[in-house]
Amino acid sequence: MKGSTLAMNKNKFIYTALLAIAFVATFSACKDKRSTGLEYARNMYDPIAYNPDQPNKNFKDGKTAQLPPAHTKPVGFTEYDEYPNTKEGYEAAGVSMVNPLPVDTLNLVDGKHLFTVFCSPCHGDKGDGQGHLVKIEKFSGVPSYYEGSSSRGGAMADLTDGKIYHTITYGVNNMGSHASQISPSDRWKVVMYVKQLQLQKGQ
Repeated sequence: MKGSTLAMNKNKFIYTALLAIAFVATFSACKDKRSTGLEYARNMYDPIAYNPDQPNKNFKDGKTAQLPPAHTKPVGFTEYDEYPNTKEGYEAAGVSMVNPLPVDTLNLVDGKHLFTVFCSPCHGDKGDGQGHLVKIEKFSGVPSYYEGSSSRGGAMADLTDGKIYHTITYGVNNMGSHASQISPSDRWKVVMYVKQLQLQKGQ
């Protein structure tokens, strides 16, 4: 009997302690509406590093977010300033730029995959301008690669490597730039596959 009484008293003590902790946690959270109350293992979710918008005494200007040092380039960055996003830049790219990649099976397979992912929804699997988004009337006026005229002049079938690359990089009309999605090397693979579609003419 005495043992059971001790056990009951122990349980009451634990229950009372838990209620007290819950009350303290609730009360502490109510004092400050932004407070989350009692928190455990704060080092697990409080970042040690500075947030980009925080003041930072380690730099002369007191900012955490710093601009890159002058005259530096990110790893893998390829400049394309030589051919600006203008009609003149487009024409110059069409004359001067030539695909540096060898026409081989591996590059064509990669080019087809990239084309299917990024281009075919509008341009169609055959490059005829009849992609899924065109068929459901989300977009209109998407040209065929081997028929009709370009909106910038000349026949679509005569598009050069440089003109196709320039268009992928900057976009044109309803087509946005794909520069952030497709690397320079992969753009050339897409160009290679588009040229193959021009030769096949939808076959």
